[in-house]
Amino acid sequence: MKTLIVINDPPYGTERLYNGLRLAQTLLQRGNEVTVFLMGDAVAGAKRGQSTPDGFYNAERMVKGITTKGRVLLCGTCMDARGLTEEEVVERAERSTMDALAEATEQSERVLVF
Repeated sequence: MKTLIVINDPPYGTERLYNGLRLAQTLLQRGNEVTVFLMGDAVAGAKRGQSTPDGFYNAERMVKGITTKGRVLLCGTCMDARGLTEEEVVERAERSTMDALAEATEQSERVLVF
């Protein structure tokens, strides 16, 4: 089943990004086709070089894990607004557009928003 997960919240401070990425990982493990679209402050979850305390989740590692079987798209406008460049994000996370989000929405059987 094709699932699109749209995440808006920052990587730390709330657990919406964390929970959205956990759901994406679980769906991928169950054989689903998953696209995650990070927008707003959530784009910072794909930034390389994150250092978190031991025992605390790391959004960068979670995003990397999803890119091995699924897609992670990053809102380009949101990246620009936050000064985040393509060189600063994890490999296989793709700078994207609202047109791509619209297309992914049309092609998905389920759309979940965090």
